Amino acid sequence: MRLLEEAAHGSWTYCVDLAPEDGRRRTRRRGGFASEGEAAQELAAVLEGQLSGAYEERRTTVADFLREWLAARKEELTANTYAGYKAYVERDLIPAFGRCRLLDLRPEQIEDWMAAQRKAGRGRVTLYRVVSTLRNALNHAVRSWRLKFNPAEHCVPTKPRAEERTCWTPKEAAAFLRHNAEQYADQLADLFEVLLGTGMRRGEVLALHWSDVHLMDRKLFVRWTLSAVDNGDLHFNQPKTEASRAWISLSPRVMAALHRQANLQMNAHPDGRLEGLVFAHTDGSPLRPQWVLNQLRKRTAELALPRIGLHDLRHTAASIMIAEGIPIAIVSKTLRHATLATTINLYGHLFKDSADQAVNALARALDQAQTDRLRAVPRGDDNLPLAA
Repeated sequence: MRLLEEAAHGSWTYCVDLAPEDGRRRTRRRGGFASEGEAAQELAAVLEGQLSGAYEERRTTVADFLREWLAARKEELTANTYAGYKAYVERDLIPAFGRCRLLDLRPEQIEDWMAAQRKAGRGRVTLYRVVSTLRNALNHAVRSWRLKFNPAEHCVPTKPRAEERTCWTPKEAAAFLRHNAEQYADQLADLFEVLLGTGMRRGEVLALHWSDVHLMDRKLFVRWTLSAVDNGDLHFNQPKTEASRAWISLSPRVMAALHRQANLQMNAHPDGRLEGLVFAHTDGSPLRPQWVLNQLRKRTAELALPRIGLHDLRHTAASIMIAEGIPIAIVSKTLRHATLATTINLYGHLFKDSADQAVNALARALDQAQTDRLRAVPRGDDNLPLAA
């Protein structure tokens, strides 16, 4: 009676039987509504959702949903990817839209926020990643029947074109490797030899175990990758794609580098065994990617070579293979790209000489065909054309 007489006293609850699942009765009970009208409105939404297949929870905020989505995806994401998503959610999306009800979020709100971010000088790549994260999360809301449409679906800006990577010439790469061998002769010298000699990714080399190196077969198998979350915690993960998880052939130069490391580690091991990581600290712990990068930059500066990053060593390996005329399909397989299109999109600008060779070969073939045609025409026969 008091609830009916005093609007400020207590709260309203609704209770409804839903369609059975697996033959079992389902009852939904929700409370905490300030008025009978609010409870009735939510009940009507539940019943409509049963009919339409989309139940839009009216009290869920964007912040509630995004944190729920992150928690659900944590186990399936790599530590680095999860950390990136979490940063975008907590640093950008929740401050911008968190208090808004999920049901009320509209495209114009997202567009207005993006415009303000651009005006504040926010980077295009970061802005693309933040809004892409929101779109991915809201796609899950649509798939799970929490929303009927995704308000961020058409708000994601065009993906910025990747900047053209700096690659060393074969002469510069050879000078760098020679400098490391002569001045340092340490495990990093061999690590750089493997990176440039195989085109492996930084994390793949740093996570390489001796159990995956088959020296007798001149092959190694990529099974793990190492990542550093915020340049701090190190995590071993499986490669993201099935194509990355594959065998790699080893050249004589790379074989020599691995043999040097094998001898060093067997001599240092009390039992002369070869186990653990190929490149590691003396206690067997993995090398930190940032430290390896710092050493790369230090040694690069000593030779006044163009400044590059660790991943640019992979691009350098690709550019050298392409310059040597290796077919693009073989380059793609060597780099373990998921598709040939990926390789072409990344390195298409390096095929200028190949394009020249192709059109020149086409012209030579046409010229030769025309010459052969002229030679085949009998002299004195004016009724036949002189050229095709």
